[in-house]
Amino acid sequence: MKRREFIKTASASVIAPLIVPSSVLRKPAANDELQLGCIGLGRQGQANMLELINRGLEVGARVVAVCDLDRHRLDNALWLAEKTYALELGLNNYRSIKAYHDFRELLARKDIDGVVISVPDFWHGTVALAAARAGKDIYLEKPLTYSLIEGQKLVRAVREKKLVFQTGSQQRSSIYFLKACEIVRNGFLGQLQTIKVRLPEDSGRGDPRPMPVPPNLDYEFWLGPTPEAPYAEDRVHPQMSYDRPGWMQIEPYCRGMITNWGAHMLDIAQWGHDSERTGPVAIEARAEFPERGLFNVHTRFQAEAVYSDGVILSLESGDPSGVRFEGSEGWLFVRREGIEGSNPAWLSYQPGTGSVQLYRSTNHMKNFLECMRTRRDPAAPVEVGHRSNSLCIITHLAMKLGRKLRWAPDREQFVGDDEANRLLDYPRRRPWNI
Repeated sequence: MKRREFIKTASASVIAPLIVPSSVLRKPAANDELQLGCIGLGRQGQANMLELINRGLEVGARVVAVCDLDRHRLDNALWLAEKTYALELGLNNYRSIKAYHDFRELLARKDIDGVVISVPDFWHGTVALAAARAGKDIYLEKPLTYSLIEGQKLVRAVREKKLVFQTGSQQRSSIYFLKACEIVRNGFLGQLQTIKVRLPEDSGRGDPRPMPVPPNLDYEFWLGPTPEAPYAEDRVHPQMSYDRPGWMQIEPYCRGMITNWGAHMLDIAQWGHDSERTGPVAIEARAEFPERGLFNVHTRFQAEAVYSDGVILSLESGDPSGVRFEGSEGWLFVRREGIEGSNPAWLSYQPGTGSVQLYRSTNHMKNFLECMRTRRDPAAPVEVGHRSNSLCIITHLAMKLGRKLRWAPDREQFVGDDEANRLLDYPRRRPWNI
């Protein structure tokens, strides 16, 4: 079977990479290869691993270690990686990847230069901080961290160690979002007034009935810093597929669509507004939290944030998902499928031709690997990932508290609200304190 056919067949159940790969570069000598590990091998983790393998073959990087708490997923990823390399390299067999149950053992390897982390949201801060303290370059799936305090600690750790860090906000490597943000930043819309963001809505019901823990899953380890809870398949992930996992709709593990898709779209909103390293000064929101069994994240919601320059950011659940910029001279709407605007002439704009030229990346994973060599910041560095996620988190807290909150973006604290500030972090089970 040809490589392309193999990849298409083997990865049919995982998410396809968002960005179309750019042209192939000359592969460096074998002794110059970057060594990488993949931590978390579920639905997005396998997609990231395949992207890393294929982009790594272009720029001289190799997956040498994989890690997951579910033995079935670990074995499947190991098989998939070895088969992919065997086909790519023209070998009958390839056995140069080591499998790990505990991410700390993988991070202890001195020969590993960087890691791609695709664990559930509530593990992001713990694993990424451990990787940073071990001196590894990091590609971390969005949202950056579950809590805002974790994000602050991660920013400091990355900069203290002088690491390359890429947030998995792949829309920054899409020509559509780059083009839209440059159009806005170059003043085509006149004075920016309003940014409107729409996100998908969660649905369905999680079955709360306790079940026997599958022998292939280390469930106690999986719970990590979160409270003890009886095992149910809907609490973790499907055992017979790579369908969307239930943890994405359970609040101790994920904050819902506001951090899921919100981390993508709010990142673009702030990129176009030139507020990607700061935040709003006020936020209010209301949301529905219907009874849905195990699933308890918000469903429908509305929110409004105000920035110091008077720009209003309006958020709501609905379709189509995307970002609409509105200015004194017209509007522009961008989503993953393309761009629309009140002035069709704007759509002929080519990125890189205006006075404001934003960071250009044509492939998110490849950009990370190339930056591991040059030591430049990639398209979505740690501070940007943190600020995009911070906006998601404070919106979620406004949903929960049900009142208008004032925010000081320079201090990253709520103004005059001790209750809200206490919610910027959460208590962890031992030994997972950070």
